[in-house]
Amino acid sequence: MSMQNTMAIDGHKAVITFDPEIQMFRGEFLGLNGGADFYAKDVKGLLQEGKISLRVFLEACAEDGVEPRKSFSGKFSLRVDPAIHEAAAIAAAAHGKSLNQWAEEVLSKAART
Repeated sequence: MSMQNTMAIDGHKAVITFDPEIQMFRGEFLGLNGGADFYAKDVKGLLQEGKISLRVFLEACAEDGVEPRKSFSGKFSLRVDPAIHEAAAIAAAAHGKSLNQWAEEVLSKAART
């Protein structure tokens, strides 16, 4: 099982995992219209390799006329246990908010950690 963390490189977020089989860290950029990953044995190497991987990816996008970042509509469907749905609806009402407003606030707080 791998532990996950994020790292910002030149304004782009990457998720970092450790691969015990090769004894290296792997970084993969998030929110891009394609794969851009990189490997290194330490944090300094991750930063160096990440910058190279990102530069190559962005240059390829520019050459091909492709928007490098994914676009998000702001809509997604979420399926939860009915008991969780009920508890969330009650929590939203207790805060004087719609379920959508309450869920957006909770997700926003959770995504910043």
